[in-house]
Amino acid sequence: MNYRHSFHAGNSADVVKHSLLIALVRALQHKQSALTLIDTHAGCGLYDLAGEEAGRTGEAAQGVLRAFADPNPLLGEYRAAVEAVNDGDTGGAAPRLYPGSPRILAQLLRPQDFLILNEKHPQDVDTLRSAMRGTSAAVHARDAYEFWLAMLPTRSPRGVVVVDPPYEQTDERARITATLAAAHRKWAHGVTVIWYPLKDRATQSRWKQQLRRLGIPKFLCVEHWLYDSDQPGSYNGAGLFIVNPPYAFSQALPPLLEALRAALAPEGHRGEITADWLND
Repeated sequence: MNYRHSFHAGNSADVVKHSLLIALVRALQHKQSALTLIDTHAGCGLYDLAGEEAGRTGEAAQGVLRAFADPNPLLGEYRAAVEAVNDGDTGGAAPRLYPGSPRILAQLLRPQDFLILNEKHPQDVDTLRSAMRGTSAAVHARDAYEFWLAMLPTRSPRGVVVVDPPYEQTDERARITATLAAAHRKWAHGVTVIWYPLKDRATQSRWKQQLRRLGIPKFLCVEHWLYDSDQPGSYNGAGLFIVNPPYAFSQALPPLLEALRAALAPEGHRGEITADWLND
């Protein structure tokens, strides 16, 4: 599956991913000590929803535009993050620009925090550097899995690694599993967020079984299934694996997940969004 960011900017997966990233970082910032935020597959950083690639799929209509049409205050921080790259206020109009995880994480930085980004694609990393101009982010162009391990342990005692690959390679899940095992050995207390697309429940169940064998104790699995049953050959939703989520985040999660489910449910479907501990 090819999930290059620019074709899918602002879709339902982005709404869930970015809403949860904001909530996660905010929960970690309850403590004043510094955070190092690392994005291994950073993409372009900023996307034009009216551009050729995003316009070709039109997926923002079922994602960010639904979130903007929903008045639920639990989605307020997410909407504010999108508005911030649209001159601070969309004035009720649909946003034209969409922030990728790098721009959202940059908005969350406190003076004591660090942001380190990586994008291997040569065209995208040039776009990323331009998009992050004026921020304190460091930008690398390395193999994502080598970079992930090289950055551990993080420069501050606390940190978050975001792993958001395009799933272009058939061995992507195997590389994630192997690298996560090595990363956990180097940095057992760190927070890791892994995004993935959902194609069918059987494939996802097999991967979760492989991840359970790693024996990572605090391993949360959030899954957003758009449709009430699998749609063969279609994109069915997306999920996040979160290693070592803070207590404040996991406790506040249920109402946020329900707000996201309600805002993003396709017409004729209720949809489902769940959060379960992988090793319970």
